[in-house]
Amino acid sequence: MPAAFAVLTAGLLAFHRAVPNSVGRLGSLLEAFLPWLGLVVPVLLGLALLRRSASALVALLLPVAAWTCLFGGLFLPEARPGPHDLVVVQHNVSDENTDPAGTARALADAGPDLIALEELVPPALHVYEKTLAPDYPYHAVRGTVGLWSRHPLTDARRLDIKPQRIAGPWSRGLRAMVHTPHGEIAAYVAHLPSVRIRASGFASSRRDESAGLLGKAVAAEHLKTVVLLGDLNGTVDDRGLAPLTSRMNVAERGFAFSFPAAFPLARIDQVMARSATVAHVRTLPATGSDHLPIAAQITLP
Repeated sequence: MPAAFAVLTAGLLAFHRAVPNSVGRLGSLLEAFLPWLGLVVPVLLGLALLRRSASALVALLLPVAAWTCLFGGLFLPEARPGPHDLVVVQHNVSDENTDPAGTARALADAGPDLIALEELVPPALHVYEKTLAPDYPYHAVRGTVGLWSRHPLTDARRLDIKPQRIAGPWSRGLRAMVHTPHGEIAAYVAHLPSVRIRASGFASSRRDESAGLLGKAVAAEHLKTVVLLGDLNGTVDDRGLAPLTSRMNVAERGFAFSFPAAFPLARIDQVMARSATVAHVRTLPATGSDHLPIAAQITLP
């Protein structure tokens, strides 16, 4: 039995794309928590040792190899920052955050070039603007998302990534040009719709539709280098984000599980790049949000 479960686990890791989404979006649900399948290995190892099963011990090499191929590289040490590197911070600050000033100071203390925020609400927006202004004189806000920068911003505009079935006001995307010392880049900030686990399965259709609209916007971007920061409500393994992950580079190192802040299970806050490398991603200390902030090191061409 442990040997059979070991083979099954290895198969799910190696061929997770083969798990269909037609029923309850089970494939996306599996991919949302894919790294956690590694926890099956020590359990099966214990059973194999109890049963003194040599075949089970050999079979365990399969999930170990599959997991290492998928995630082993994320454990490599952080590369040293180079002259063409930007540091960016992404954070869903929560519309229920009771300490926006403290949150803003914590993010600025990381010393990033860019800070992307989601769930900005009118009472707190002024606090973020005032607190970040000394170090981040340039900023753009569209709807409930914003971008703060050490470098000049131009051509800031709203992105229409609203799913058809959402009624009423809903503005969760922006695009701006950042004039960095290494050239102009397009910065996108987005907050995709939430997903839910229900009795009927993994409810992600609105998120997937919004991801498709965002992917089309990135594909149409005329600037070569693009940096995307946002709460995408999905992991980079989730096929629902394929319109983005198929076009952009994701973090080469670091897990940086960001949600929920009290016990992080997945990184749904993302930093992606086109014609640039996301060399490393890490979490920052908790703020007044239910998400952890993440910081990423981006190497520009």
